[in-house]
Formats: sequence, C-alpha cells, structure tokens
Amino acid sequence: MKHCVASVLSALMLVTAPVVSAEGGIREQQVQFKKGESGATIKGSIKGDQTVDYKLRANAGQTMVVKFKPSNASAYFNVLPPGSDEAIFIGSTSGNDFSGNLAASGEYTIRVYLMRNAARRNESAKYTLDIGVSGDAKKSGAAAPAAATTAASLTPVH
Repeated sequence: MKHCVASVLSALMLVTAPVVSAEGGIREQQVQFKKGESGATIKGSIKGDQTVDYKLRANAGQTMVVKFKPSNASAYFNVLPPGSDEAIFIGSTSGNDFSGNLAASGEYTIRVYLMRNAARRNESAKYTLDIGVSGDAKKSGAAAPAAATTAASLTPVH
C-alpha cells in the first residue's frame, strides 16, 4: 500500500511540476547603438516557443522605428514600454512595422515570438530586426540613450 501511494504521488509530482524546456523561455538581449549611430540591425532566429526580448533605452519625446522581416509568416514582434507588460504595439494585429513617439523615458522591450500554432508545431523563423531611435528627448533631465557597443553583441548566437 505504501509503495502504491508513493508511486501515485511521484506520478502527480511529475505531471504538476513546472517544465522548463531548453528550447523555450524568454531570452533577453541588451541593444545599444554604436557610438554616433541612431539605429541597429539585428539578425536572429527563434524556434518553437522561444521568445527573445530586445531591451533598449530611449527617452520621452523620441521616435522609435522598428521594421521586422521574418522568414515565417507566424513570427511577430511587440513593443512594450518601460515597466509594463502591456504592449503599445502588437505585431500580430498591426503588421511588421512600428513607428511611434515615445511617451516615457526608460527601457523599452521589443519582443519577438512565434504565434502559438506555429510554436506548437516547433516551427522556426529567421528574421531581421531594424531598430532606430531618433529625435530630441523632452526636457525632463533624462539622459540620452547609451551609445556604444560592438556589432557582435547585436547578433544573437544560436
């Protein structure tokens, strides 16, 4: 009887334990433009339920432009403002190009993902992401975005 109860409990623990796949999860990558540049081009790929969050600093009053060119029609990106999980742009309903004036200073997130149907089929997508930030920040004492990095840090390694 004890063995049977232990087996059932072990089976339940396997079913309810969180599963973290090596393929899945959210990978974060910091984006900093090269000195003197106001944009960057990132080439990457995702597969299945992988998600990549590209993080970059920008200031209120500046304009952000993002152009997304995926190899898979089920790949999209969202733009999330600083300190929020609520997107200000949703690619699956608005397309592959975003241009907007930024309302807040801080770290913005550009989230690249596959739609659930494609992720469940473990599809993959290669993509190019062109990101630009331009214009003067509102006079709020905020610092300008960081401006130095190497090209290697802009290309995800897969």
